[in-house]
Formats: sequence, structure tokens, C-alpha cells
Amino acid sequence: MIIDRVEVETLNSFSKSELLKEIYGLIWILPILTLLLGITIEVLVIVWLEREISASIQQRIGPEYAGPLGLLQAIADGTKLLLKEDILPSRGDIPLFSIGPSIAVISILLSFLVIPLGYRFALADLSIGVFLWIAISSIAPIGLLMAGYSSNNKYSFSGGLRAAAQSISYEIPLTFCVLAISLLSNSSSTVDIVEAQSKYGFFGWNIWRQPIGFLVFLISSLAECERLPFDLPEAEEELVAGYQTEYSGIKYGLFYLVSYLNLLVSSLFVTVLYLGGWDLSIPYISFFDFFQMNKAVGILEMTMGIFITLTKAYLFLFISITIRWTLPRMRIDQLLNLGWKFLLPISLGNLLLTTSSQLVSL
Repeated sequence: MIIDRVEVETLNSFSKSELLKEIYGLIWILPILTLLLGITIEVLVIVWLEREISASIQQRIGPEYAGPLGLLQAIADGTKLLLKEDILPSRGDIPLFSIGPSIAVISILLSFLVIPLGYRFALADLSIGVFLWIAISSIAPIGLLMAGYSSNNKYSFSGGLRAAAQSISYEIPLTFCVLAISLLSNSSSTVDIVEAQSKYGFFGWNIWRQPIGFLVFLISSLAECERLPFDLPEAEEELVAGYQTEYSGIKYGLFYLVSYLNLLVSSLFVTVLYLGGWDLSIPYISFFDFFQMNKAVGILEMTMGIFITLTKAYLFLFISITIRWTLPRMRIDQLLNLGWKFLLPISLGNLLLTTSSQLVSL
């Protein structure tokens, strides 16, 4: 069988195109892997910061043995949970019991897709970015409810029901606040919202234009994270450990991870929606513009944007950690009353006021 030159060239071009497709596929995965690595490091830093800040508030020493200044304590805890036995409840629903933690983790990880960490530095710049985050974040309580139901334990089931009720109660005020921000920015894209604030500098941030909405969003996001004083779904004095009572090993560690991922996502969205995201209104590019170093400008913009965004997010983290170790836990009736009787009317009134002002300005 004789193969002519044209057929050989066709086969070579086909093999090259297939190789290029595989390379492009690997390059597409790299940003996601980089984001996952960054999220892992961020969570480890948040765990260490919370332990150090809480120790300082309570006048304790805090972690000091695992690594310098206790920096490796979170890694030691994660390794311990990874090596522990995974115990399954004999009369529980095993498939649901195993799926519950995964649903909670995946739903929160998907929220990072629409968060702009720097100037146009987001994995997905969607026109409905903020509402996609709200839709995704409402899936996590479903995983918690599944975990509580499948455990065949009254404490776990009560914790799962509380998680669902708390999520519904505070998701609605939070959505109204986000809708007001979208009206002000004429867009639901997270990138467009940050750029709309950066046009007017420091005083163009939405925290000055929406102070009531900011307070409602702050309280609602803390409740969504189930942080003290809103940690009713896992109140140890009442429910042992809530929906995670029957969990052990790595599955318990996933719930531990969910709480810090949720806190990180909420902090970043507070930064994006109300604190101008990457905008700081400082002339840090003028030196490079003077020498026409365009590539250096782009790299510096991205680096400074990520640094500024994370700095603002850590400010919110410090506030939430301080609140946790300052305020006592609320009762379940107080928590629901705060959401339905106070935050919901206030957020609705804020939305109507914003809508009216936008209509008047037309």
C-alpha cells in the first residue's frame, strides 16, 4: 500500500491539531487550579488569623507549637481529620449522608467564578454575576439539610431545618440589597459594579450611596455564614453539633471548610459590592506611564488589584471574627424575628427608595 505525500501531510496536520487541542485544554485548566490553590492558602490564613485574634480578645496565647507562630496548626488539624476513621450511621441514609458535604463545598467553590479579584481579573464575567452567586449560595443549605436528614438523629435533623430556615430568612433581604446595587450600577455583572464605583473614586463607593443596604447586607451575610451570633444550626449547647453531629473524619473537615469558604466569599462580595473592589484611587501607575512601560502597567494593575481586594476583604474578616467573640448567641425566635420583621422591611424600603431615586434622575 502506497501513501502519497498529500495524505502524509494531512495526517501530520491532523495530529498537530489534536496536540494543540490537548495543550489548549491544559492551559484552560491552569487558571482554575491556580484559583483552587489560592483559595486553599486563603482558608489556611483565615483559620490562623481567627485563632490568633480570638486568643488576643480572650487574653490567651493561641497556637504556637505547630510551625513558627502556629502557622501550620490548620494543616495539622486537616491531616488529623484526613487520617481519622469515617464512621457511617447504621440506620442513616448513606448516599445522602455522603453527598451532603460535597454539595455544600461545591456550591460555595462555584461562587468564586464571578468574583473579580483585580482589574477585569475574573474567571467568568457574567451579566447576572451577583444573582448567580445568590442562586448558588442557596444550594449550600440544601446540602446541610440533606446531612441532617440522612443522619437519623434528631439533633442533626433540627440543625438541618434551622440551616434551611435561616437561609430563607436572610437570603431575601440580601437579594433586595444586591438588587439595589444593580439598579445603581445599571448592571448585574460584578466587574461592571466595581467599574461603576471606580469612576468616582473613593466617594463613589456604594457604602456611601447605600449605607442602609450595607448594614443589612453585612448582617445578612453573617447570618448566611452561620457565624456567631447566628450559629443556631450548630449550637453546641442545644444540638451537640447540629447537622454535623454524626460526621467524622474528612467529611466533618469538609463542613469545617465550608464555614470558612462561606466567610471568605461573603467578605469578597462585601468588598466588590460596597467597597469598590480593586479600586483605591491612588496614582500608583504614573511612574510606569511616564516611561511608557505598558506591560509593567498591566502586571502592576493586576497585582495591586488583587492586593487591594484581599486587604479590604480581610478588614471584613476582622470585623466578623471580632463579632463572633463579642456578642452572645441569639435564640431561634430572635433570629427569625430579626430577619422577617426588621431586615426584610428595611431592605425592601431601601430598594424602593433606590428605585425612586433612579426614576427621578432619568
